[in-house]
Amino acid sequence: MASHVTHSGTRRKKIDFDEALPVDHRLNRVYRIGAGLMGLFLVAFGILGLIRHIGYFDTGANTAIGLNTNGALSVLSVCVGLLLFVGMVIGGNFASTLNMVLGVLFILNGFLFLGLLDTDSNFLAFRIQNVLFSFVVGLVLMVFGMYGRVSTNLPHDNPYWRARHPEAERRPESLET
Repeated sequence: MASHVTHSGTRRKKIDFDEALPVDHRLNRVYRIGAGLMGLFLVAFGILGLIRHIGYFDTGANTAIGLNTNGALSVLSVCVGLLLFVGMVIGGNFASTLNMVLGVLFILNGFLFLGLLDTDSNFLAFRIQNVLFSFVVGLVLMVFGMYGRVSTNLPHDNPYWRARHPEAERRPESLET
């Protein structure tokens, strides 16, 4: 059995994400590039689907860039792609959080439509290649979003490291190395 030690005298410190990071900080660059590339692909996919004038809930074999699509999926792809562009423009912690949230939603969407394949409820006309694409995009977005937040050896000036080690603020700097 596992037991957990509780610290009755300590309160959890609210994480301060240090919004004052420089604009060209390397973490910000990764969030922006990740959001921009995924957004660009989704917008292109959606526009190609819309150009073909496919019915909004048509479940035929209409494809764009090798993926099955219909009008509803095309519109949804353009909207999510534009949202990722907004994340790219804003950058910082917003882009990181947006990438993680959308990554989880893509993975959940992949599982949902994996269960709906070959049923009448498959209103976005998913095929197995769409499901696999959804899993891959979800994982890539989550990796982009978690970059700099999840690691065992974050630098000590990282806001996530500082939030996990509040005792380091009380120690003199000479003991931190």
